[in-house]
Amino acid sequence: MPLITPHPALEIKDIEIHQPMQWLALAWKDIERCPTAGVTHGLILAVVAGGLFWFARDSFWWIAAMLSVCMVIAPLLATGLYDISRRLERGEEATLADAFRIWTSGDKRLIFFGLLLSLSSAGWVLCSAALIQWMVPASVHTPADFVRLVVLQPNSGLFELWVIMGALMAAPMFASTLVTIPLLMDHPTLTLQQAILTSWRVVALNPFSMACWAGILCLFTALGIGSAFLGLLGVVPMLGHASWHAYRDLVVYDPTVL
Repeated sequence: MPLITPHPALEIKDIEIHQPMQWLALAWKDIERCPTAGVTHGLILAVVAGGLFWFARDSFWWIAAMLSVCMVIAPLLATGLYDISRRLERGEEATLADAFRIWTSGDKRLIFFGLLLSLSSAGWVLCSAALIQWMVPASVHTPADFVRLVVLQPNSGLFELWVIMGALMAAPMFASTLVTIPLLMDHPTLTLQQAILTSWRVVALNPFSMACWAGILCLFTALGIGSAFLGLLGVVPMLGHASWHAYRDLVVYDPTVL
């Protein structure tokens, strides 16, 4: 008998591969209806990410750690945007104060999930450091060292191996976070284990659609970071609202089975 069983009232839907584009369209409508909340969320992450990057600009490993911190902050920060989309979906008024209220709710499940995300991000940094330290004879300290000794090193295959390792570690993290946070917000009685299991079931049932969605997330994130973090002003609200609509399309709650 499994230790964690699926929640009987949660049904996973099979969606079309082009469905993520509809999530982005719905996200844009949410931004138009409540622009202040979206811009504020983007501004917070842009300031935090930009400040951390400036602090760590001369150390490659500090940059890697700071980016990992931002990857942890982003999904937790998006809880405010999820609540905005939820209220708009119900036909209610939505304000920035509602988003702040979610941040200060003190939900222990979200706090514990944030700690798990932090441990996963720290694990990625440590594994990266161990791999590069093992395969590179010289030490990597600065971003220029990483480019010279890892990216541009001929015939070593280290950069390719580093990318593959990062993808292998990112895949389960993506599967674990896909709909977990909106599930926890929407269902106070749901356990963290059940929410994570549901998220994995979504990916298992929709592998190609979720691969497409993961690619969109990576593309938008790269655009946000590559624009000196200014693009995060638009990327954060777009992806935050779209993630809520993804959850609503992918998971159906049927209380009649309880």
